Amino acid sequence: MQSQPMTIEVFWSFRSPWSYLATPRLRDWQTQYDLTVNFRPVYPIAVRAPEFFHRVQPQWFSYFRTDVFRVAEFLGLPFVWPRPDPVVQIVDEHGRRQTGEVQPYIHRLTRLGALAEELGAGIAFADEVSALIWGGTEGWDQGEHLAQAAHRAGLDLEGMDQSLISEADRLDTVITANQVAHEQAGHWGVPTCAYKGEPYFGQDRLDVLLWRLQKDGLASR
Repeated sequence: MQSQPMTIEVFWSFRSPWSYLATPRLRDWQTQYDLTVNFRPVYPIAVRAPEFFHRVQPQWFSYFRTDVFRVAEFLGLPFVWPRPDPVVQIVDEHGRRQTGEVQPYIHRLTRLGALAEELGAGIAFADEVSALIWGGTEGWDQGEHLAQAAHRAGLDLEGMDQSLISEADRLDTVITANQVAHEQAGHWGVPTCAYKGEPYFGQDRLDVLLWRLQKDGLASR
């Protein structure tokens, strides 16, 4: 019998619908199994590498939108393109997506995610907030939506936002370290789970990861 829970790393973005679709299962795993899910938020590729959108195949976005709605329906999860989008982008005259210089949402969200992990509720916070963003709550950034989501994860948003004022630089250092570890794990996309030096990229690899964990003796709680 194991003395310590097994551990996985989860590299995750608030702008990624695939991260949203993976998170309920990851949260359930922490309840169902003797498993620690280390939540490591990173900035989305639109912020880390905005040139990505300049070189993808023309069919990429249309397929992406078709597939993500299809997978959400398959998983039985609500899915609506977020309003507002966590990352502000515009489509230029050449049809290329350009990341705006001013980003009022994604930095706060990612710092809050890093802080939530430090407070012991990272994956729960990610689950509640991503369900707001991608699950159909228009104006998810307004009113009490985020505060209530944080409360459902056992956190106090007002106190967290106060911490962000004084700790933004430190949390950015944490996020940068997450991004370095993400690259070292062997992939660039999110969600990527890492276990024993192997990356498992995408919500569609969670079953393979669970199989590997169970082969290594993952126990139920």
